[in-house]
Amino acid sequence: MGRGDKKTKKGKIFLGSYGKVRPAKPARSKTEKKVEEKKPE
Repeated sequence: MGRGDKKTKKGKIFLGSYGKVRPAKPARSKTEKKVEEKKPE
């Protein structure tokens, strides 16, 4: 496993591809919550 391995993060960075190991958009953490602000009426 190394730069030539398509299934590893390091290999995907080297090849410039994306997938499960290296998503194109960074995944949101589970602890991060969407904060909704209440509008004053």
